[in-house]
Amino acid sequence: MRLIVGTIIVFVCVFGSYAAMGGHLEVLWQPFEFVIILGAAIGAFVIGNPAPVLKAVPAMLGTLMKGPQYKQECYVELLGMQYSLYKFVKQKGMLAVEEHIENPSESSLFNAFPTFAANHHAVEFVCDYMRMLTMGANNVHEIDALMDEELETHHQEQERMVAAMQSLADGTPALGIVAAVLGVIKTMGAITEPPEVLGHLIGGALVGTFFGVFVAYGFFGPMAQSLKGTFEAESKYFLSLKAGLLAHIGGQPPVMAVEFARKALMSDVRPTFNEVEAATAGLPA
Repeated sequence: MRLIVGTIIVFVCVFGSYAAMGGHLEVLWQPFEFVIILGAAIGAFVIGNPAPVLKAVPAMLGTLMKGPQYKQECYVELLGMQYSLYKFVKQKGMLAVEEHIENPSESSLFNAFPTFAANHHAVEFVCDYMRMLTMGANNVHEIDALMDEELETHHQEQERMVAAMQSLADGTPALGIVAAVLGVIKTMGAITEPPEVLGHLIGGALVGTFFGVFVAYGFFGPMAQSLKGTFEAESKYFLSLKAGLLAHIGGQPPVMAVEFARKALMSDVRPTFNEVEAATAGLPA
């Protein structure tokens, strides 16, 4: 929704103001200038990015359209899942959780929380560290360092997509100049034409510079910033899991481990203590 609203505002303000000043919109229609700029930008994007980034483009565009996938109720569910998990371990012992972590897709514990169960990476994150606990790992500092390394790797994978989008923003103004220079070359070939023809050709050439700067700062740059903000917001989902797991490993009771996890969330989506207490009050282990 933000992408659509922002796009409308950009178009209305730029082209509406241009038309209001007496400019002729039809002059701006230079399709081959657009092909030069966008085609070269796409080609450079393919050259400059590895296959995993290129394969992630559809998902990246979906992220831009939808924004952060987690709302406050998703975080309430996440905290509820952690409470149920830690309570289960406390009541039945660490080995009893093996049936859930070895086959999480059929786990009644995880499937009771559909948003969490649908997040493959989050489920894998929890299962991996709970499995380590069943195998005897209990050093909080070592597990903390390992979690940091895993989350940093995940962050780097997301940052590659942000950098790829930012590279489009950085490159399209220069590609606009390329299109403009080619337009000038074409104009020089018609130097004997009357002034009204030359004016039209020069105006068409300058559209290339305009379009390159327009898409760079009006779209690609903001899209890169939007991706970065979305990924940073969603990273809190895993930081909440990390905080809760470390508190559990450190011996905190389930209610306190969940409180550690709650404090890791951003204030705009962080549920209150009373909301979490109400949500976890009736949860079975």
